[in-house]
Amino acid sequence: MTPRQAGFHMPAEWAPHEATWLAWPSHADLWGPHLEPARAAFVRLAMAVAAGERVEVLAPDEVSEAQVRAALGSERVRVHRMAFGDIWLRDTAPLFLVGREGELASVRFSFNGWGGKYVLEHDDCVAEGIATLQGARAFKMPFVLEGGAIEVDGEGTVLTTRQCLLRGQRNDAMSEVELERALCDSLGGDKVLWLENGLENDHTDGHVDTLTRFVRPGVVVAMESRAPDDPNRDVLRALLGELEAMVDARGRKLRVVRIPSPGRITDADGRVMPASYANFYLANACVVVPTYGSRFDEEAVHVIGGLFPDRHTVSIDARAVLSGGGAFHCITQQQPRGARAVAP
Repeated sequence: MTPRQAGFHMPAEWAPHEATWLAWPSHADLWGPHLEPARAAFVRLAMAVAAGERVEVLAPDEVSEAQVRAALGSERVRVHRMAFGDIWLRDTAPLFLVGREGELASVRFSFNGWGGKYVLEHDDCVAEGIATLQGARAFKMPFVLEGGAIEVDGEGTVLTTRQCLLRGQRNDAMSEVELERALCDSLGGDKVLWLENGLENDHTDGHVDTLTRFVRPGVVVAMESRAPDDPNRDVLRALLGELEAMVDARGRKLRVVRIPSPGRITDADGRVMPASYANFYLANACVVVPTYGSRFDEEAVHVIGGLFPDRHTVSIDARAVLSGGGAFHCITQQQPRGARAVAP
């Protein structure tokens, strides 16, 4: 039985959370000189989220567990000893669902290291480990999916990209129609909306959570290029056109709120980084917006914060985290408030 057949669906991110799941940046061989700055950003994120919900943090060993407790030390933070490859729980954790009576469940998928590009030991076991800790009904679906590849409105609409799911070395044997059915069966959806391409140098092959996000049913936020040297000018122009032509599962034409793109953000070697303001995280008490030292930071934070007037707006420099491939949405996974909580 699929989650949809059993009456489960994935709520929108703005629905009330029981908790947010995170993993402590731990692997010096992966992060190098960015490890401590990434930890500092992690702490700011976790403490902002903890103002309104429980925070569940994975730590791979005794040393990391002690570091988490020393850095956070909040009664709303719980630490779980679990091995993982890296901190991208948006992709390696299960997705959480709610049923018709508010009961909680999870769904996990096959994981192949983002199309075989970044295969790290233990990443393929994280979803099952968290589902076991959570203790509620757990579904397993037989296709490859990372959580950052989809965006839902909680009312039957699923957004994704063809670059990732159809051309990203994940589900080569499946057709677009078969993938649509699989996504709807897994997430309790009714309609899949397909975008084409992602940002330049995006390690994930076009995850939708770096491109556009639902902010309420029928309304999405998306970036537009303002700088002439923006490496994503053509992609973002096409994206806006695609979104403005779309109709959601309830028959609403999408309304697109435009925010600026950060423009050309590069690493120390001059390589373009996939910086995105759309990679914000929406918690119970706050919206956490990544910044990149761009002249467009202030405007993006102001516009995104204004879309959630009932939440505090927190801006955090995401460049250290981005050195690993993503920003704050990429390292978080929300657990909706349901009839069953995570087992202590």
